Amino acid sequence: MDYRKMGDTWYIRLDKGDEIISSLLMICKKKEIASAVFCGIGGCSSADLQTFLPEEGIFETEHLEGMLELINVTGNIITEEPEVLFHHTHAMFSYKENEKLKVTAGHVKEMTVLYTAEIELRPVYGGVIRRKYDEETGTGFWDLKE
Repeated sequence: MDYRKMGDTWYIRLDKGDEIISSLLMICKKKEIASAVFCGIGGCSSADLQTFLPEEGIFETEHLEGMLELINVTGNIITEEPEVLFHHTHAMFSYKENEKLKVTAGHVKEMTVLYTAEIELRPVYGGVIRRKYDEETGTGFWDLKE
């Protein structure tokens, strides 16, 4: 992994075997970034994608392995409690199955780089986005209060 700040943006290259979400959270902790948005592309060897089932209040998880072309990853990192970072990430992958090109997408639990991933991380300046719990859905949303 390598990363560098240029202007207000961090450019991050992740390498084979790096787990994307934990790497982004680690950089944010190390660089004291409390809130950020990110996007990127690359190739992964595995991913756990989730779909929220509101009627049951749970996430259904699908595990993927193989050559997964990371078409797009986008998300945010916010502060849930002082010093605790939380991510909300979605991704889209293409892959071959039975000689056919398939596409899948969803909420990301984790994903591991196959050859590289290139991520642009943009910190939020002038405040901190926190997370608040929503009782109706059982999930958390942005809390934009100061």
